[in-house]
Amino acid sequence: MDKVIFIVGPTAVGKTDVSIELAKALNGEIVSADSVQIYKKLDIGSAKPTPEEMDGVPHHLLDFVDPEISFSVSDYTHLAKEAIREIRSRGKTPIVTGGTGLYVNALLYDMDFGKTESDDEYRQSLEKIAEEKGKEALHQMLEAIDPEAAGKVHANNLRRVIRALEVNKRTGKPMSDFASDPIPTADYETIIIGLTRSRLKLYGRINQRVDIMFSSGLLEEVKKLKNDGIDGSYQSMQGIGYKEVLDYLEDKYDFDTMVTVLKQSSRRYAKRQMTWFRRYRDMEWIDLDKFTSVKDITEEILSKIKK
Repeated sequence: MDKVIFIVGPTAVGKTDVSIELAKALNGEIVSADSVQIYKKLDIGSAKPTPEEMDGVPHHLLDFVDPEISFSVSDYTHLAKEAIREIRSRGKTPIVTGGTGLYVNALLYDMDFGKTESDDEYRQSLEKIAEEKGKEALHQMLEAIDPEAAGKVHANNLRRVIRALEVNKRTGKPMSDFASDPIPTADYETIIIGLTRSRLKLYGRINQRVDIMFSSGLLEEVKKLKNDGIDGSYQSMQGIGYKEVLDYLEDKYDFDTMVTVLKQSSRRYAKRQMTWFRRYRDMEWIDLDKFTSVKDITEEILSKIKK
């Protein structure tokens, strides 16, 4: 098979199990499209698959970036496309799996903003403004030149706000322009499979996953990161699950409130992911609630691929 298969969907829908079973059926290898699972030491809160769960299926772009390092969409695109080429060169099927919309977009389309070179001097000046006047000041700058992008990026997501300002300065165009008429990549053909569940079942799975994370040691994981100097100022710690626990460790919440906020944040994130993925015209949706086993789901995906 010479196509690249994408398995996408909201957090906790069941992408990991399905993609691994599919990889085994297609002699495939998985390329992760998750912006938190790229980081070393961020295992429990990112729901990173364990070696046992991988079941011998090779995974790429997983657990390879030090948590102190900033990592851009451009960085991801370069490495992911390199991994896809390498997998295909060995006659295997690349299966891109994840829920980070920008990562998926960067592999489905030619996203020019990802190729825009960094402007270190300008970036440093923006970081200084944020330090002196607060993150909101930068968000207001973005709102003035690109209100659509500002509406999609929270002021607290400093990295994304700075990147949008940087793209505007380098290209003279708002970042939102690059998403208005995306051009499919010419590097390979794609098949996009979207996994979904009823909202009630998905939210139940999200709540259960959060409970399992804490019973598996999420609190201890974040404490260790914090003790190692990895705090909320790092990009790696902006992911859902890490920022809420950091807030708890800084006495902004009691434990029960923190768990409630984390579950709520995860549910809201799932809703945003579904809104994002519903925009893909060529998406083949699969309602996982209609199946009783991962094997049955895999058979359904294989039948769609053959069509």
